[in-house]
Amino acid sequence: MYINVKKEFLEDFETTEEILIPKDPLDRVIGHEEVVNFVKIAAKQRRHILLVGPPGIGKSLIAQAISFHLNTPSEEIAVVHNPERPERPFVEVKTHKEMKNEQKDLEKAEGELLSPQNIPHTIAERLGFRCVHCGDYNSAYESICPSCGGDKFSHINARRKHLGDLLGMFEMNSGPISLPQERVTTTRVIEGREEVVIYERVGGEEIKVLDQKALEKRRQLVEEKPKNVIVPLERKIFIQATGASETELLGDVRHDPYGGHPDLGTQPYERVVPGAIHEAHEGVLFIDEIVHIAGLQRFILSAMQEKTFPIIGRNPQSAGSSVKVEDVPCDFIFVGACNIADLNYILPPLRSRIKGAGYEILMNTTMPDNESNRSKIVQFVAQEIEIDRKIPHATHNAVDVLIEEARKRAKVIDEKKDSLTLRLRDLGGVIRMAGDLAVMEGSAYITKNHMNFAIKNAISLEDQIIQKYQTFENALQKDLSSSQDIGNKHQSYQNENVDRSYM
Repeated sequence: MYINVKKEFLEDFETTEEILIPKDPLDRVIGHEEVVNFVKIAAKQRRHILLVGPPGIGKSLIAQAISFHLNTPSEEIAVVHNPERPERPFVEVKTHKEMKNEQKDLEKAEGELLSPQNIPHTIAERLGFRCVHCGDYNSAYESICPSCGGDKFSHINARRKHLGDLLGMFEMNSGPISLPQERVTTTRVIEGREEVVIYERVGGEEIKVLDQKALEKRRQLVEEKPKNVIVPLERKIFIQATGASETELLGDVRHDPYGGHPDLGTQPYERVVPGAIHEAHEGVLFIDEIVHIAGLQRFILSAMQEKTFPIIGRNPQSAGSSVKVEDVPCDFIFVGACNIADLNYILPPLRSRIKGAGYEILMNTTMPDNESNRSKIVQFVAQEIEIDRKIPHATHNAVDVLIEEARKRAKVIDEKKDSLTLRLRDLGGVIRMAGDLAVMEGSAYITKNHMNFAIKNAISLEDQIIQKYQTFENALQKDLSSSQDIGNKHQSYQNENVDRSYM
């Protein structure tokens, strides 16, 4: 029996394994109800978003959850060979409907599968399925008919022997060849018109029939221009490009030591690599700490405005530097994230673009301490345990300890009374330490004692330094003087062990 924390009371659970985890990722976001409402609108209306707030409050989770509310991709992007100018390949965009029609055409080109009994007798005999003596049907790989004992391929062998005699050839001492034909080409009359038809033996007991339409379609497919699918229809629609390099974000053309020579090298269209902005087409492009790619923000702005962006070779020393693919689609929802202090380092036109076609959102760092929000902390604990998959669930008492810690952190860090912290990444570290301790002790659940131990020990390096040295300055001074003392002792040791026998 699962408990939905939105409906049942907090006291109704004994361990977090009873908590129902929502299927919708946006319902797993804790403490940001207003933000979630904006995100749902952004997903439906395809709006851009800038999320601002300190690390660990759920910006990445929100960005990832948007993709859950988007439609599946409907377009495939390919780079097609340009025989007249190979360095300028074409872009081909196909919709899902067009691809389904192509699949139907391909099925037509593959021909119709029939059983041996449904094709002309003479064709079945030449393919080895029908005995020429008794007319019984059996395996094409049995040279002797199991029904009458006759040689099923005697007519084929006789025809081959007669042809050999006409050509002055001698019959091999190993005896007659007893193999059926794998393919028979003949003609038939359809609606008063004669057409070529091919019968092929495939696999076990089936025959593929290729009529005039199938043969023409197969010829068209063979003559189709070569292409390189860079953004397939079946793909992820959430692309994280945090800290991406220029080539990772914008695409590139790989180097070819043979310069794309038609006989030795690799053709330019085959060497085109999409960037994250292209892979995010019809999906979400997420960049956390966006100020870290300050030099690339103007390219993101251009892609957002035009919804297309060319792929070029970005290394001037590469054979791909002369290759350019124009108008590659990149219609994505952009989700950027940063801290408050970094707002001034975001390109003003980029921010203007987001405000003009989306939302700028300041994230919460705390939420009111009430029954509903305490239930959300319970849900958060269950979610973290399910995500980790290496630690046991927590008891009710253990969760109470964590809720009390959430109160203290809201009061100390954000100076908010009667509140619960939303810096949940740090709380996640506490849960994992408590869970690891429970695993080492062989406990079935994370208990109150495990959680208390984790809260006491899962602290930052800065806090550890304060506990040990009282102030950060004392730690620096002590660390420096310790290094000097060690250096002096090391020098003294070397001086005492110098070989002075030559003196």
